[in-house]
Order: sequence, then structure tokens, then C-alpha cells
Amino acid sequence: MNADMELKTRVQDLVKEVLSTLALPLQPVVEEQDDCLRIRLDGDGGEVLLEKRAAALDALQHVMNSVFRHELPERHRVVVDYRDFRLSQDEELRQTAQVLANRAKQTGELQELGPLNAYARRIVHLAIAEDPDVDSESIGDALLKTVIISAKGSD
Repeated sequence: MNADMELKTRVQDLVKEVLSTLALPLQPVVEEQDDCLRIRLDGDGGEVLLEKRAAALDALQHVMNSVFRHELPERHRVVVDYRDFRLSQDEELRQTAQVLANRAKQTGELQELGPLNAYARRIVHLAIAEDPDVDSESIGDALLKTVIISAKGSD
């Protein structure tokens, strides 16, 4: 078994164990993607993961990243999703970042987005990086930080 397959198996096994402990009847499917190891939770009965702005889903993702971060390729993360919640949230966050980038370019004023967790900030920074006329930076000293979007040359 190669190292990638072993890591995916260990990730899947740990997620299964956590789900079992939480009595959630879900099956994890681990997929290698360009920038992440994506864990899709399949099945019914996991709605509790999406309550309170998906706090439990975020917690599970945080635990998985903490456990496996040193074994992942550079700049890779573990992403945990249930019923495509992350896919839709990520796309909405990208669109919001683009709207704020355009507003920053038009007005020259700083635009704020947040507070956001590390995963959401990464989505925003990657979206902003696609536009050569704007910059982004995270500010704050807590787990949740605000992303400042500015037009290049306006700060």
C-alpha cells in the first residue's frame, strides 16, 4: 500500500471512529484533490453537523487538520463536507470576495469580510489572489479574523 493510500485509509478510519462515537450513521468517502484531502460524508442523519452555522462540521474538520497536517503535502488541508454544504458556502464566499474586490477597486476604500475561521479566510485569499489589482490580508489576533481587501496602490 503506498503512502497516499495509507494516509487516506487512516483519515477515513479516524472519521469513521468519530462518527461512530457521535452515533452518526454516515460513511466517509475520502478523495484526493489538487489542494486538499476532501472527506465527503454520505448518508442521512447528519443534519446536526450543519446546525449553528455548521459548527460541528467545522470542529470535525479542525480535528482532522490538527491530526494529519504534518502528513499532508505542503499547502494541503483536510476539508470535511456533508450534503455539499462546503461547496455551496465556498462558492458564495468566493463571489462575496469578488464583489468586495470590485468595490475596493471602484471606491479605493478598504473592504472588510469576517470574522472568518482559517478555512474561510483561505478561500477568500485564494479568490482575491486571482485578481492582480487587489490585495488581501487577515487582521486580528483570535481564531476568527477579518480579511481586509484593498485595491493595490490605495493603501
